[in-house]
Amino acid sequence: MSRSYLQLPLIALTALGLHTTLSAEAHTTLFSSESVCAGHPDKMCDQISDAILDEILSQDPKAKTGIETVVGDDCVALYGEVNTTATVDFEAIVRKTIKQIGYTNPDWGFSDQSPFQNHLHQQSPDIAIGVKDDEGAGDQGMMFGYACTDTQELMPMPITLSHALTHRLDKVRKEGIVPFIRPDGKSQVTVAYENGKPVRVEKVVVAISHSEDVDHATLSRAIIENVITPVLDAYGMQLPSAKDIIINGTGIWHIPGPQSDAGLTGRKIVVDTYGGYARVGGGAFSGKDPSKVDRSGAYAARYIAKNIVAAGFAERCEVGLAYVIGQPRPVMVQIETFGTAKSQKVVEEFASSLIDTSVKKIVETLNLRRPIYQATAAYGHFGRDGFPWEVVQTDLIAAWKQDHAELLFSEVGN
Repeated sequence: MSRSYLQLPLIALTALGLHTTLSAEAHTTLFSSESVCAGHPDKMCDQISDAILDEILSQDPKAKTGIETVVGDDCVALYGEVNTTATVDFEAIVRKTIKQIGYTNPDWGFSDQSPFQNHLHQQSPDIAIGVKDDEGAGDQGMMFGYACTDTQELMPMPITLSHALTHRLDKVRKEGIVPFIRPDGKSQVTVAYENGKPVRVEKVVVAISHSEDVDHATLSRAIIENVITPVLDAYGMQLPSAKDIIINGTGIWHIPGPQSDAGLTGRKIVVDTYGGYARVGGGAFSGKDPSKVDRSGAYAARYIAKNIVAAGFAERCEVGLAYVIGQPRPVMVQIETFGTAKSQKVVEEFASSLIDTSVKKIVETLNLRRPIYQATAAYGHFGRDGFPWEVVQTDLIAAWKQDHAELLFSEVGN
């Protein structure tokens, strides 16, 4: 069993991005994660790709897709491949999704009326032969799932707070609570840990696009009162000092979206996962049907890690999987508990009872061939209710503990 990050020497912590200060009283580390609003150009692309995927799966659950969206200054385009019997009005879905996100003003240089191009094509037959009926992985690659006891969601505190802030930014905009903000925005939260436990928020950064007629003081006051304060309150965290709250570092941000920055599907994979707190696999999620293990494998890894932590077998858990294209089973299954498990044997035996990590069994067990993916494409794929990989199998955990009472007693004494 490997040592925890907090047991590593300072040079290793620095390489991991954990800026460390030591005192006689506590071992303190700082960690920052960011999130982006649904109207961020990259997230808009994720939502478009997954909206199309959902429509395809609603008609053809066995479809194979790899859909990439690109947005830029007054343009939107689709690339990639599909293999489906579904009849899809791609342009209508693209425009509807852009409108739902909030880009309806052509003066911003991008809107639901921007020119559209479709360059999707048929899936390569070289790939298709290896993924029939989900018998084999749609690509090679490694993926990771993580869980910890930082939050009720069993997610790291920095990314949880960052997602909560961007979700709240979108909510107050849509509901007219803060009517002068626009769809594009970002958050970043720095959390202080003492002896591995989150104890306070050190800094909060919010960048949010807004109308030209609002001054920075009014914007800052509205964001602190209506976004930052209620989010931190919900997680039992105090507001940091005024100097440690930064709203729009350059002072103004008027033009949101693709006129300012182009967007591309899959470019926010760290936002989509654990905010850098855990390792990240080699591939993004959105636009991919579940034969693509970049997606389904990452979901299975999170499912395993979350249930291990929920069962009380570890305080932190990272599950690693790796696959080969066309092959049904992973070539690697690794479970790391960072020194927080009382018994690695218990962890591994319990994990093997949760899910068969062959591609087909992951898809079947988590029921992934259905239109559930657009909802994943903003505010993170993990730590939110409503997704099958987030389900804690309470009855299974209880039954397993009863059936393995002798093992538990011999390994951990209870």
